[in-house]
Amino acid sequence: MQGDYQKRVDLIVAAVKGIPSVTTQTVVPNIANHVPHLLIRFDPSVRGVTTEQILTALREGKPSIELNPNSGQPPNQGIPSDANTLVVGVWMLQPGEDSIVGRRIREALTSKT
Repeated sequence: MQGDYQKRVDLIVAAVKGIPSVTTQTVVPNIANHVPHLLIRFDPSVRGVTTEQILTALREGKPSIELNPNSGQPPNQGIPSDANTLVVGVWMLQPGEDSIVGRRIREALTSKT
């Protein structure tokens, strides 16, 4: 099952690849489920959008997407996030949802609000 989770992470990474100032990192927090989480870091001054604006756009879009609550927060639960980090948990994604999440995050990072 771990390989399935990594495939989901890899698909989302591919969707945001090449966006200026965007970097990705996969982490496996030392908590009960040991599932990979994807960290997407970006520079708001380059992207023209804040973490909160991205979270709102994802939440209010169709379909609604909710990222890990550690998005935009200081490190917590073994996830080294910060104010400019989106945290994507992949363990609850159903087949095909990873491509939707990747596309929507790419849209949010590339459309200036």
